[in-house]
Amino acid sequence: MKKKFEDLGGEFVLAAEKIAEKLANIKAFVFDWDGVFSLGAKGVGVSSSFTEADSMGTNMLRYSHWRKNEKKTLAMAIITGANNPTAIQFAQREHFHAVYSSIHDKSKAIEHFCLLNHIAPEQVACCFDDVNDFPMARICGLRFMVRRAASPLLLDFAREHQLCDYITGSQSGQFAVREITDLVMGMHNVYKDVIFSRIAYDDDYQAYFKNRQTRETVFFTNDKQREIVPMTYP
Repeated sequence: MKKKFEDLGGEFVLAAEKIAEKLANIKAFVFDWDGVFSLGAKGVGVSSSFTEADSMGTNMLRYSHWRKNEKKTLAMAIITGANNPTAIQFAQREHFHAVYSSIHDKSKAIEHFCLLNHIAPEQVACCFDDVNDFPMARICGLRFMVRRAASPLLLDFAREHQLCDYITGSQSGQFAVREITDLVMGMHNVYKDVIFSRIAYDDDYQAYFKNRQTRETVFFTNDKQREIVPMTYP
């Protein structure tokens, strides 16, 4: 399996065996939005986007965790430095646990999310792509960095300062999330079981999905003092 991802261009900064060991302790996944789910393009009237392939990846990731961990839920969040309506709508549709919008220091959002879900930062895996994500990468237990060929020095910095464990072969806006979720499912050693179960839409998958759909997403942002506070969203 490792070679398949290396052939794709993926880089195991931390040995694959060590990543698999760390995954056993992971109870939550958090995602940056721009440059991870989307290309990160901005402009007047320009709306962000995501792909259904990445969306399905997050769903299968949660189901694989549910199957492997005695029907325990994998906590999921988006932490973004922008106020992005698409990210919020995506999280609501997929019943993520939380969205943190317009966050100045993402490490504070990680700490808040951990308190909310009674977990420790080392039990969180994060997926990210840029400088403003390093504060959360520094404290998370497992770090997946989305490759951007235009930023070779940034990738060097992340490697040198041990801020990432895996760098995707896929670049921003090119299904990098799906690459990460497939990698994790493969390392869970339940990939085929998960896919066959989803194809059959069997009792296990229906039980997982029913439980997933009961989750109400909660929203947070920074106030003027840069403290994390609840955010009202319809």
